Amino acid sequence: MPRMLDVSEDVRAEIGDEEADRLLAGENAPGSYDCTSCRTPGDSEQERTSTVLFVGEETAVLAFAHATCIPSQVVRVAEEQLQGAVRSITATEPPAAAPAAPAAGDQAVLGVTSGLVLIEGELHPALVVEPTAPIARPGSDGVMDEFLPLLIEQGFLPVADVNRKPAPVAGWSVLLAMGQLHAILQPGTGGGSPVAWWQAHQPLQVTDGWRAAANKSHTVLVFAAPVGSIGQQPREDLLRDALEKAAADGRLVAGSMPLAGT
Repeated sequence: MPRMLDVSEDVRAEIGDEEADRLLAGENAPGSYDCTSCRTPGDSEQERTSTVLFVGEETAVLAFAHATCIPSQVVRVAEEQLQGAVRSITATEPPAAAPAAPAAGDQAVLGVTSGLVLIEGELHPALVVEPTAPIARPGSDGVMDEFLPLLIEQGFLPVADVNRKPAPVAGWSVLLAMGQLHAILQPGTGGGSPVAWWQAHQPLQVTDGWRAAANKSHTVLVFAAPVGSIGQQPREDLLRDALEKAAADGRLVAGSMPLAGT
């Protein structure tokens, strides 16, 4: 039976016309599936469904998602990251948190914490980014921490009040795929494809509440602070207190960005 599938030109180019046509005819496509973004059930016979192809160096995985969650697309990820996603799908091992990718300057690592932030009576999904060491400006030999100025140049704005929703940052997005956090993407140079500003070595687990809030609003709030400003807070109320203190000290920037793919 034909499926209500969206197969983008990029996905078709990767899998070939013959395989794409078989999918659309319903030969190789599942009727029911778990959405690769929100992880809730979907039915390609009853609702528009996106084909999402995850491509690593050696492995490719075809997944399905509600068209209202993410569009059909090719998502290129590191082979290790894709293998981790495959293991999480087949439940051979639980998904595990991992350190972030290296940032510029002083071999710093970006630590990323997820949490829900209450703003004007509504819970918003948020990510808090804090490096493990000062971030120098690329190409400089100075010791000044330029983390916040660099982000402000990208469109992030200083936070004076955590109770106000941050303004959007143009061109940035958060990639949540297979129900896990994969990357924070920034605009490519010269108008090219988005590139990972931060990418998890392995997909990071988020709570059901965080994922539900993100899929409801399709927007994630990203806060960033210099090393030593936030720390690893075990509870969301303590994280909120740390954000408010960083904002009061002028050490917090933020922006909102869509929940999307590449």
